[in-house]
Amino acid sequence: MKRMILAGFALAFAFALGLGAPQARAADKDTVFLDTKDGRIVIRLRPDLAPKHVAQIETLTKKGFYDGIVFHRVIDGFMAQTGDPTGTGTGKSDLPNIKAEFSATPFKRGTVGMARSSDPDSANSQFFIVFADAPFLNGKYTVVGEVVSGMDVVDKIKKGATEQNGAVSQPDKIVKMQMATDAKK
Repeated sequence: MKRMILAGFALAFAFALGLGAPQARAADKDTVFLDTKDGRIVIRLRPDLAPKHVAQIETLTKKGFYDGIVFHRVIDGFMAQTGDPTGTGTGKSDLPNIKAEFSATPFKRGTVGMARSSDPDSANSQFFIVFADAPFLNGKYTVVGEVVSGMDVVDKIKKGATEQNGAVSQPDKIVKMQMATDAKK
């Protein structure tokens, strides 16, 4: 009984210090908070898989580049794409494009990948989150991270018209995207 009380106290103390499940990642320098009107999506970036892509996302995030950008292409059952400042699917940041960093990591529900044109070395600022496993993307798109909390929020992103390849009218947007280490406590 005494051990149970001590274990409960230790757990309560850990949560009070912010060491609980999703919040424990707040101290992780490669964690991104992506806020939408429906809540927060917590993404753990994977510099071990794609160091150049992750560095670009982190740089753009710290500049506030993603704040206010829409989810311009959202295909139900597939993915939600964002990161284009023009909202058309053809825009990018003023930073250089990045060479592909393909890995053996599979695209599973919650995987974050870099969008690109038909040129594998054309990724820049656009990224997508998959709603479901997408093995047909494996080895063809760069995996940059994974959603560790907030897939329920991802699922609420407004879907686009199937006949228009997921183009969204009056799309949802990123209210704010910030590195967890820069977030206000």
